[in-house]
Amino acid sequence: MAEYEHATDPSPALHRNVVRVIEAGRALGVDVVPVSYPQGAKTAQAAADAIGCDVGQIVKSLIFGVARDRADEPELVLAYVSGSNMLDESLLAAAAGASECVRVDADTVRSATGFPIGGVPPFGHETDLEVFIDPDLLRHDEVWAAAGTWNDVFGIAPDRLVSVSGGVVTDLKRS
Repeated sequence: MAEYEHATDPSPALHRNVVRVIEAGRALGVDVVPVSYPQGAKTAQAAADAIGCDVGQIVKSLIFGVARDRADEPELVLAYVSGSNMLDESLLAAAAGASECVRVDADTVRSATGFPIGGVPPFGHETDLEVFIDPDLLRHDEVWAAAGTWNDVFGIAPDRLVSVSGGVVTDLKRS
């Protein structure tokens, strides 16, 4: 297991995004205890290795645009997918009642959430997004979500993740 640091109180040493997640969690009754790993992680497996957990416990936060009709402007949605799974975009579109699902760029993710790709937490976003959750995350006692940066995560019970995000649990896994 890699070295990491626990931080329990918002302080000047914490990145402003992490402080924002802690405060958003507090408003929802969630005690966010960030774990920082300075080397960061570019993949779910790298994050799991750094934390010392199973890759299936990593929450991948994925933003997509869904359109109910090809002529419609895509509406942004958020999918929480287990780190061991790949997202099936057609299943996400169907869950959202849409005909298609399109990828969005990093600027769109940051504009909608206020966080960078790789650091999108389950709450504290700039805009309200419809949330869909991979049921494989519920197989664990604890899952690890981004805490505002790609260097910071926090543990949360999956049922709590569902309740605080207002997410709909639905099959999202690519076969």
